[in-house]
Amino acid sequence: MSITLINDSCADQKADVVVNAANSRLWAGGGICGAIFRKAGMSELTDACSKHKTPVPDGGVVITPSFGITNAKVIIHAVGPNFAITPTAFKELFDAYYNSLKLMMDNGYHSIAFPLISSGIFGGNLANPVAESTKQCCRAYKAFVSDYPDYEIEVVLCAFTSDEMNKAQDEFKEYF
Repeated sequence: MSITLINDSCADQKADVVVNAANSRLWAGGGICGAIFRKAGMSELTDACSKHKTPVPDGGVVITPSFGITNAKVIIHAVGPNFAITPTAFKELFDAYYNSLKLMMDNGYHSIAFPLISSGIFGGNLANPVAESTKQCCRAYKAFVSDYPDYEIEVVLCAFTSDEMNKAQDEFKEYF
């Protein structure tokens, strides 16, 4: 079992699963969502996402093939809450991370690369959305390894910018 924090894009990590910070309609968006759609192949991933029932609730997850993302086997689309709309949706953010880990396990995968879910445009008016996202990822990781102590997992939490990395490191140190 391991969890590490790195300064890089989750779309570029070699892992069984790359996580997309998805919107409830599973549409191509900006930030990491847009990067994942472009890297996977816009039409292929859009078509795969259109086969899922939407809107996906906050904290919900779905899985698709990775298509052009050759460094991963599948993409898990995790819908983080939009804190501008639901300013106290901390449980839903936790659920986005935890449910991704559970779906990974349910499909027999062991390594996963996360972005900082709900830390960009979905961060709303949170004082520090990066720290909140890091906190909920750490909490979900700890809950998962407690619930499934015999299931080996490798988690990489990716902070894309150096500013995000600094904010995430401060929070990460509180847990590990």
